Amino acid sequence: MKTICKSVASAALLALCGLSQLTVDAQAKKTVPQLGKSSLKQVIAAMTVEEKSKLVVGMGFKMPGVPPPVKGKKPAPVDIGGFTLPPSDPDAYNIPEKVPGAAGRTHGIARLGIPSITVSDGPAGLRIEPKRPNDANTYYATAFPVATLLASSWDTALVKKVGVAFGNEVREYGVDVLLAPALNIHRNPLGGRNFEYYSEDPLVAGSMTAAIVNGIQSNGVGTSIKHYAANNQETNRNSINTIVSERAMREIYLKGFSIAVKESNPWTVMSSYNRLNGTYTSERHDLITTILKDEWGFKGFVMTDWFGGHDAVAQMNAGNDLLMPGGPDQSDAIVAAVKSGKISMKQLDANVERILKIILKSPTFRGYKYSDKPDLEGHAKVSRMAAAQGMVLLKNDGNALPFSSEKKIAVFGNTSYDIIAGGTGSGDVNKAYTISLLQGLGNGGYQVEEKLSKGYQAYLTEAKAKQPKPKNFFDHPAPIQEMKVDSIAAGEADAADAAVITIGRNAGEGADRKLADDYYLTSAEKAVISSVSTAFHAKGKKVVVILNIGGVIEVASWKDSVDGILLAWQPGLEAGNAITDVLSGTVNPSGKLATTFPVDYPDVPSAKNFPGKDLPLAPGEKVNFMTGRPSEVTYEEGIYVGYRYYNTFKVKPAYEFGYGLSYTTFEIGDAAISSSNFVGSVTLKVTVKNTGNVAGKEVVQLYLSAPAQNLDKPESELKGFAKTDLLAPGQSQTIVFTLKAADLASFNTDKSAWIADAGQYNVKIGTSSKNIAKTVSFSLAAPLVTETTHTSLVPQVTINELKNK
Repeated sequence: MKTICKSVASAALLALCGLSQLTVDAQAKKTVPQLGKSSLKQVIAAMTVEEKSKLVVGMGFKMPGVPPPVKGKKPAPVDIGGFTLPPSDPDAYNIPEKVPGAAGRTHGIARLGIPSITVSDGPAGLRIEPKRPNDANTYYATAFPVATLLASSWDTALVKKVGVAFGNEVREYGVDVLLAPALNIHRNPLGGRNFEYYSEDPLVAGSMTAAIVNGIQSNGVGTSIKHYAANNQETNRNSINTIVSERAMREIYLKGFSIAVKESNPWTVMSSYNRLNGTYTSERHDLITTILKDEWGFKGFVMTDWFGGHDAVAQMNAGNDLLMPGGPDQSDAIVAAVKSGKISMKQLDANVERILKIILKSPTFRGYKYSDKPDLEGHAKVSRMAAAQGMVLLKNDGNALPFSSEKKIAVFGNTSYDIIAGGTGSGDVNKAYTISLLQGLGNGGYQVEEKLSKGYQAYLTEAKAKQPKPKNFFDHPAPIQEMKVDSIAAGEADAADAAVITIGRNAGEGADRKLADDYYLTSAEKAVISSVSTAFHAKGKKVVVILNIGGVIEVASWKDSVDGILLAWQPGLEAGNAITDVLSGTVNPSGKLATTFPVDYPDVPSAKNFPGKDLPLAPGEKVNFMTGRPSEVTYEEGIYVGYRYYNTFKVKPAYEFGYGLSYTTFEIGDAAISSSNFVGSVTLKVTVKNTGNVAGKEVVQLYLSAPAQNLDKPESELKGFAKTDLLAPGQSQTIVFTLKAADLASFNTDKSAWIADAGQYNVKIGTSSKNIAKTVSFSLAAPLVTETTHTSLVPQVTINELKNK
């Protein structure tokens, strides 16, 4: 009996203990800090070192053709299509993707209420998979005009409107952060990703970036401005050492980033692949922390480009908060470094905190119920409108455009039928359609020469069938040679009212462009222009060339052969409709060049050193796409990039920076300045009048020539711009510019300061960098230090920089 009672008592006591333990466990669970409910300090304190190391390293991503890691085995590097990928995190394969085709994810930590967030390319439209297994729905995105076209609009309000539409697709497809926009400088016309970038000028680049970021982020999603910094080529991009002066960095290559950070507060910044003065950008504390975070006050987090950098410990210490796409080796290295003291807990916590602050803002954390149904129809209209506004009319002899009596058009050029909406690589967009020029002309009510169009379509179909399949993500078939038209041009000239020839170019991630058959026209393209121009001019009919290109090409040798040239850039999915809007006069072109078209490539200031030189390989060193070959490039042109060079050294371009024609004419009235002496700021007012016969828009540009007391300086620099409203014939609009002290200053490396020299400043107001309508002056009585900085980015070798003396 005692035994039974004792057993019962023991069972009761055990049950009571178990109940107590459950209560304790529940209470302990309740006391675990939760993101959004507890302070960030409490959440970070509750994280283990291993959890922190996971948060600052991405989850990895599934790349087509790459097998998942073998369960139970340590992940190993994978060779695919000729390049080697680092080991992948098994979580990338084991945890289902929220958005198939997105570029990457962060690790979630469920016990602390920290979700995984999703990031996705790209610069001209969201890049995700359009079709999913066992799903009849489609997930196409809008291909918006490329960045170079948007910049050519010189219209920040328009670019912000594009951003609002763009950001809606990011949000409605479940993405948290868009890996865009990109704002590297057009240092050289052969840059393979120039289409992703805005301009050769940092004010234009930074202003356009700020505008689109503000538009995108108005949707409650984030952006990642990139590639920070001096990433101005694709050749050996993972290994190139960019050697550049601190002044050139601050005045040219960092200025746009500074503007964008201060005017739009992007959620994230993406560091670049290249070395900068000997050290990978993602491993440079002075670039990532001192300049970006301390001097500029950036509040978001910094992530690497995919597989960027080589030392996870150095990246953490530099303040590069997130390593993408991430791999287990990086997390392991960070844990070991914390334990050994190579990374302080304070530094790791700072990186973690910046990431958590952005996660708190994300749609995923906020529980947003995305629809997977953005307004694609409405966004296509925005894309079409923006495309037409950013096209640049380069030539219009004899009012070749807009077409008036011309109703039957002979359409030449492969790209008229297979138009290029945007560039390749991560800048490509999976879109539902692209309107060709042939379709656009038809939609615009024009009749096209049917026999000619059928001939082109048959030719292209046959040629495409013979093209080899791409080997990998970066491999693209060579362009199809232009169809010969010498034997049919005369007949087409008899039948049609006018001829249109489209010249196409494409490029993208992984390679820079070439001079032969790319920057310069191919012999077949020259033959088409020659044959068509000769035949149509013999009949007194016009020939118009459409440039469907992502970067600058040579035009000087052939532009006199044709009557009109419309620079359409790469206009997005509504390409053909937008081009037709301009050809027909439905839209009066108002675009201006945001990058110079030189007469010839040797005129380019960086022509002699782009894309740099290869360095000797170390014994046993192997070269593949991901590592690149050891190489270096020296920016010997210094601050003399683009028009700063052409104007200062009096090198005549084919078409200058800021240039663009209209179907109407404008007059800029006298410029009124608030004071002839600078004290704090000066204000300038000019009136623009439409003196022509049709409504149009004009871009007013303000250039400043500064006194060169202690520093070498360009002839002039863009300090302000404004696009007018649509002005009816005879209508005027007053534009107001304000110049502040910072606008007068140049960077003095010796003094680590931005300094405005005393003397006379000449303000030049015009409609291009060469077409100056009005000039006024003011004086600064004494030198003025506008900002002091920290000595940073010091070159390890002497640079023989170009000087204007």
